[in-house]
Amino acid sequence: MVRVALTGGIASGKSYCLGRFAALGTPTIDADVLARQAVANGTAGFDAIRARFGAAVITPDGGLDRDALGRLVFADTSSRRALEAIVHPVVYGAIERWFQTIARGGLHAIAIADVPLLYETGHESDFDTVVVAACRPDQQVERLMARSGLPREDALRRIDAQLPLADKQRRADYVIDTSGSFTETDAEVQRVWSALKAGAPAPPPAYS
Repeated sequence: MVRVALTGGIASGKSYCLGRFAALGTPTIDADVLARQAVANGTAGFDAIRARFGAAVITPDGGLDRDALGRLVFADTSSRRALEAIVHPVVYGAIERWFQTIARGGLHAIAIADVPLLYETGHESDFDTVVVAACRPDQQVERLMARSGLPREDALRRIDAQLPLADKQRRADYVIDTSGSFTETDAEVQRVWSALKAGAPAPPPAYS
């Protein structure tokens, strides 16, 4: 079974592409979902975050204040790295177990994990193939602002905390251009999906 990592940048269209791959019949898993599970109330991850960051990231009812935590870690590199040290081992462990389960089932030749910080965490060698979802830089900023309500300065800070999309595209085995319409992006996903199944390089984009 081919282990595929789908990555990119924040607001670059990864989740949409993951949904399209799932609709084509491939097993998928989302590291962002796993990360939320890793720090849910009652987990060791939640306890570690409370111990490291204190009451400032805990809501009045005792839950995790994700907005407060986000503001903290994107403003301070050491805090972000501390959070990643708590969350990433749990997430990658869960992804590995998931791949093993899919492989034992013997029903699928390809399985795809959406891993936003793949290159930043140095885990690309865990996978057989890497697909990057990418759009224009100006689109990335606008999309992040629209979906999060963040002001431009904060949106840029969060984007700058990741490896530039251009660097990820250069390192990828396949690139999905998400800068067009949904129909065009669907064609891009199909183009890469066909190449993955064939074990071949992806042909040129399906649209101009």
